[in-house]
Amino acid sequence: MVCLGNICRSPLAEGIMRQRVLEAGLNWEIASAGTAFYHAGEPPHILSQQVAQQNGIDISKLRCRQFIPEDMLEFDRIYVMDGDNYLNVTRISGPLWDGNKVKWMLHELFPDQNKPVTDPYFGTQGDFEKVFDLLNNACLRIIDKYLQAGE
Repeated sequence: MVCLGNICRSPLAEGIMRQRVLEAGLNWEIASAGTAFYHAGEPPHILSQQVAQQNGIDISKLRCRQFIPEDMLEFDRIYVMDGDNYLNVTRISGPLWDGNKVKWMLHELFPDQNKPVTDPYFGTQGDFEKVFDLLNNACLRIIDKYLQAGE
């Protein structure tokens, strides 16, 4: 799960996906990162933590980290939150870039539309709640699609 600073959207996506994977009985490794180094080592944004907690998910122990080229080798799928994240992942990955692994987070909900998950960083709690709902629906759809495929 990748966004800009790994403080709002991607840690929410990581926490949600970890919870939904656990509930589905799957054994997936889930992580998040940012394409910028702004918040490395910091916990997620307080409103991300609050919205997650309100939904029974604790992301308070997560720490922000920067996306690195080796993530392209480490993970089977990399979900980006918007077009800038996509371009930054492409740039950071360099020769390790594998476009078959990278999808927009909302692709499963809105195929081929490249709809962004809007960054709520300067927004209200309501903005963070909207992001949570989008990410939750996307995570559920990703898992459902995987289970239906029988992979």
